Amino acid sequence: MEKELGKVTIAPQVLLTITRLTTLATPGVACMSPTLVGSVSRVLRRQRLNEGMKIVVEDDIVYIDLYIIVEPNVNLLKLGRQIQHDVTRAINDMLGMHVGEVNIHIQDVVVPALRKPPDEEVE
Repeated sequence: MEKELGKVTIAPQVLLTITRLTTLATPGVACMSPTLVGSVSRVLRRQRLNEGMKIVVEDDIVYIDLYIIVEPNVNLLKLGRQIQHDVTRAINDMLGMHVGEVNIHIQDVVVPALRKPPDEEVE
């Protein structure tokens, strides 16, 4: 029989950081969308901590909405599914929490910089 040694508390910022870093590490993600202020909500308490994410923890189940901007020439469906898989796995592995949903909202595609014409040679 194991003796309980105390309590383990994980700050909401940890959940946000794991989610953000996992999302940004996925090839094809340019950045989190700045259009939504991120938050972690637990019952009625809310804190604004990061952009592009909304995370709700209810009955120890995590519900995530990610708002991202992607690179051009990426299969958006595959990218979304990859992010869902990676974020769910990271939260399960690192925090031992169950993930109910990971909803991906692709807000925009990065437009490649327009190429400048070569400098004209002066004769």
